[in-house]
Amino acid sequence: MPYKEREISKKYYSIGEVAEKLDLNTSLIRFWESEFEILNPKKNKKGLRKYTQKDIEIIEKIYHLLKKQGFTIDGAKKAFKRKEETDSETFQSQLENIKNRLLEIRKKI
Repeated sequence: MPYKEREISKKYYSIGEVAEKLDLNTSLIRFWESEFEILNPKKNKKGLRKYTQKDIEIIEKIYHLLKKQGFTIDGAKKAFKRKEETDSETFQSQLENIKNRLLEIRKKI
């Protein structure tokens, strides 16, 4: 059986690692941080950014919206806001459904 190299995943990545992984400039990532509230990596005691996999996924989404779909920065911000609102509405709807089911079960008991 041939050896298959595994990709090692880490909990946190430096800005340089993220930039290299996504083929972006670190300055662009920093700029996007200043523009998009949703992109807010943790910082260590020295102030160095530590990106999670979720942060990297957000950067990929920003890249896709801006570079692939041609959104403006304001347009991309609005797209993220709409998604957050939709996610919140979906979550509220799911909670309401669960509550109704529990009330039905309670009536049967």
